[in-house]
Amino acid sequence: MANFKKIVLPNGLRIILVPQKQSLTTTVMVSVEAGSEYENKNNNGISHFLEHMCFKGTMKRPKAIDISSELDGLGAHYNAFTSQETTSYYAKVKNDNIFEVLDIVTDMYLNPIFDPSEIEKERGVIIQELNMYEDLPQRKVHELFFNLVYGDQPAGWDIGGKKEVIQKLKREDFISYREKHYLPNTTVVAISGGKANEKILSLIEKYFSHLKKGKKVCKIKTIESQKKPQVLAKFKKVDQTHLVLGLRAFNIFNSQKYALYLAANILGGSMSSRLFQKIREELGAAYYVHADTDLYLDHGLLTVSAGVAHEKVEVVIQKILEEFVNLAQNEVSQKELKKAKEHWIGNFFMALESSDAWASYYSGQEILGLPLQSPKEIASLIQKVTPKDILRVMKQIVKNERLNLALIGPFEKQNFAGILKFK
Repeated sequence: MANFKKIVLPNGLRIILVPQKQSLTTTVMVSVEAGSEYENKNNNGISHFLEHMCFKGTMKRPKAIDISSELDGLGAHYNAFTSQETTSYYAKVKNDNIFEVLDIVTDMYLNPIFDPSEIEKERGVIIQELNMYEDLPQRKVHELFFNLVYGDQPAGWDIGGKKEVIQKLKREDFISYREKHYLPNTTVVAISGGKANEKILSLIEKYFSHLKKGKKVCKIKTIESQKKPQVLAKFKKVDQTHLVLGLRAFNIFNSQKYALYLAANILGGSMSSRLFQKIREELGAAYYVHADTDLYLDHGLLTVSAGVAHEKVEVVIQKILEEFVNLAQNEVSQKELKKAKEHWIGNFFMALESSDAWASYYSGQEILGLPLQSPKEIASLIQKVTPKDILRVMKQIVKNERLNLALIGPFEKQNFAGILKFK
């Protein structure tokens, strides 16, 4: 397991070095406390749009082709991603090329020029990306679920934004948003791999130390409000119904999250999980069935998603509800819990086999304000979960006033609200 070193510059910039002598690659990842939950109605989608624009030119590399050609010429694997609460930029390269890649990624992050002509072109790209997601119902249904649960507030808005807002964003909007959120004290630079050493630390200090600490803009607190089960069904002619059925849970700082992780694993984390066996193997009703947790700074969810035969939607919903109740009323056996723990930890460890995964792992904890814990420490906490812990957490959240269902399918008159309740 990789060790790490954290350094904080006087301006608040946090640097995490994760050396891995055996690694043939090194990754630089720059993350910032900015995402769709930091937006308002007039700029919803700007976090994601800005992420795109950082690839479109800097003072040193004025054209998008200048950036992509240089990265490609170094054999780099590079990308960026925006979530509800963070935006990250990264590049992974063979060890010998890390210093050149660090210069490029930091240049993109620190010096985007926001060329108006590039903004206009990228506006069309963003809209086509939104159109693409409309044609991917297994993804779109998750956005609908967030719309349903959180409503008209940042946590309920799509990360990509609305087309009518994207059409109106101007250069001044990007500059203003960036000045408020892209601060040294809201930024984490993680270097992981074969060349994550003191030499690269001095270069990071060179790039970032001149920046002045700014006043951090906090995101608006998410309001939780629900009195009964809620349903949102979107009509679409598709070959299978895609659904997300889930429960409001709690934030990522809650110590019960490890029990919730295992509850999700038991429900639908593997091919031998309860719902996979009942919905796919016994009913033959779905190809994919999966349970997951989505925990954020001030809210969280336990969800089950599936792509289901239209005629079996109601019975699938009932089976999911039954298993939620089962976990809230009966302790899991030691045998089933042991299997879930080993499966969860095994997948957790295997996901950390590359330098970019390590950079994402530690920067992800740091950017959310979590204590930096090694994988072994996390595994130890998972191992400590008892059947009573799972029973306790499920009793807390398996309630009608926390229950939500989003669907995409060819439904015009069906009323799913009638079956969406715990008995």
